[in-house]
This record gives sequence, structure tokens and C-alpha cells, in this order.
Amino acid sequence: MSFLSAELEPLPGYPVVGMVGGGQLARMTHQAAIGLGIGFRVLSATPDDSAARVTREVMLGDPDSVAAASAFARACDVVTFDHEQVPPATLEAMAATGTPLRPSPDALIYAQDKLAMRRLLERSGLPNPQWAQVGSAEEATAFGEAQGWPIILKTSRGGYDGKGVWLCRDRAGVVSAFESGYPGAWLAEAYVPFQQELAVLVARSPSGQAVTYPVVRTVQTDGICTQVVAPAPDVSTGESGRAQSVALRIAELTGVTGLLAVEMFDTGDDVLVNELAMRPHNSGHWTMDGAMTSQFENHLRAVLDLPLGDPRPRAPWTVMQNILGGEPDMYSALKHVFAADPALRLHLYGKAVRPGRKVGHVNAYGDELDSCLDRAVHAADYISGVIDE
Repeated sequence: MSFLSAELEPLPGYPVVGMVGGGQLARMTHQAAIGLGIGFRVLSATPDDSAARVTREVMLGDPDSVAAASAFARACDVVTFDHEQVPPATLEAMAATGTPLRPSPDALIYAQDKLAMRRLLERSGLPNPQWAQVGSAEEATAFGEAQGWPIILKTSRGGYDGKGVWLCRDRAGVVSAFESGYPGAWLAEAYVPFQQELAVLVARSPSGQAVTYPVVRTVQTDGICTQVVAPAPDVSTGESGRAQSVALRIAELTGVTGLLAVEMFDTGDDVLVNELAMRPHNSGHWTMDGAMTSQFENHLRAVLDLPLGDPRPRAPWTVMQNILGGEPDMYSALKHVFAADPALRLHLYGKAVRPGRKVGHVNAYGDELDSCLDRAVHAADYISGVIDE
């Protein structure tokens, strides 16, 4: 393992935060670190990773490797993550160096393992859909027959962006899911006929200070988040407060430090917890331009145990629209979208374009929701080549 560029001495009195993983979340966290004046290092698999392209201090190595992760931890004052799927042995080795890991392995388990999450929520009386651990197609079919079809099948570990998740309408769908060959434990969940999907971000520090961002609406397309509306429309003050209270309670129960994203279903009568993430999250990208303090800055403040920033919105509405890979020459589209909308905020990730891949996002904010929606969708579609005018 070696640093991509010469290792620099940190400024006296300023800590060095290390982030395991070189994706776009690390890239955007690096932007926030610049403003705070702190040192920021990334453990990246390749020099072409999103964060490695822009971060001065990059250690090249497999982020899952015990040797690489241990060496990286020793070069940092605190370590955090741009994804949760770090193997337990790697987490254990990093912790053994004495460098604080935030979030800790004890907290991360609830974002890594959906069964652990469901059990915690159930013990604590927090809102779960009906669920059960299943070990075979027969057990999952019995769950579906008892609860009613369709059901959701999930692998306990490893799924993201719709991977490791199946909507099963009958026994044939269950059999097909199990034939996919995913290893490890499985769980079945009752299908929730939700009105909309919501998310709540909490930033929490080691000293226990916590702040919540406004409840947002997330829109998923083929398992990938494509749009976020902040704040979530058609959510009462009472329901919004309930969702934030649930998220704060989960942050306390898990002992998370840094960012916690709680994804929820809005059933019209209540909210049900869907999944957790312990890192900056796609549902919080709107905060880069639409909040007093971005999720990335508050993540850094939290892991460093600095006082947390104000999470309130800057404008009545902000819409984040993901840019999914389409046309490889996206740069040529910028002249059009910037001329059409000088207030638009664009964030590209420096990633090679592939169909359906997240390569950036736009934020549009203002006083009218419909206008923000139109502006964000138009810009993202034009940049990705879906439209040409």
C-alpha cells in the first residue's frame, strides 16, 4: 500500500479524517473537509475512483483488505466510511490500531445486517413491517401464504440500489429469488402499500448531540433513488415529527456517530422503517445547496465531535435529481442547462459514463415546488441525453 501522492504533514492542531472507500460520497465529503481546514485522506481501490481523482492524499489499496485498512487507520486521527459493507475482520483490525472508528463496528452492524436491524426495532417497539427470517423457498412461501401476496424477499447482507431485493407475487417468484445464489441469511417482509417513500437524516456526535434534517420524499426507479424532494410534500406536521422522533431514537439505540439515514414508508396512517444507512446518503444530497449545513459537513463535524451545524433548509423547496449515465459526452450539455437555468446547482462525480450508473446530480431550489421539479428533471434529462431541447 502506498499514497498516490506524497504524504503531507497535517497542519498543526488540525486532525486528519480518513474515509474508507473512494466513491462519490468520499469525493463530496472531501469538499466539506476543505472548508473546515482539516486533513482528509481516502483509502481507494484505484486512482480512477471518484474521490481519488480530486483528493490530495489517497492511499491505494483494497478497502476490504485487513493490511490496507490497518495501515490506513494508523495514518488517520479518526476513520469513517463511504459505505457500510466493510468485512467484520477488517473493522476489527482497524479498531485494534486504536484509531477511533465512527461509526463503530457495534453500530455499523445495524446497517450491514437487515436481520440485526429488524430485531433491534422489534425489541424497541419501533415501527416495522411484518417480517420473518427464512431459510428456504418453502419457509418464504409459507410466510407469503400467511401474510398475503406479494411479499418482499431480501438478503440480510450485501444488497444495495435494489440488488438483493425481490418482489415476489407467488411461490414461483420466491423460487426464482432463491435460485439467484445469494449467500447468507434471508428475510421475508410483508409488502407495504405505501403512499410515498420518506427518509430522515440524523447527524449524531460521540458526545450525544444530534440534529435531524427535514423529512424528505424519495423516488426510486428500478431500485435506484432518482429524485428527492425536501421537505416531503403531503406530510403532516405530526407525521413529520413522528418520523424524526423514530430516526432520533434509532440513532440513540445504535449509538451511531456521524450520519444516519432512515428510509421509511409513508402508509398514510403511520411510518414504517425500511432500511438504515450509516454514512452520507443519496437522500441528503439536496443539503449541499438547500440546507444551512450540508450532510457532508455535519458528518465531519459529528465524527470529530464538533458542535453540529444548523440543518434547516435555505429555501421553501429543494429538488435533487440524480443524473444517470447516458450520453458519454455530458460536458457539452452544460452550456445549455446553465444558460436555461443560472440558479441550477450541478454536482458531477468524475465517473465513467455507463447506462443507468449514477454519475452526478442537480439541485434546484426555490419558492414553488412545481418549478423546482421541472427545472431539476429537465436539467438531469438533458445532461444524460434523454432529451435534446
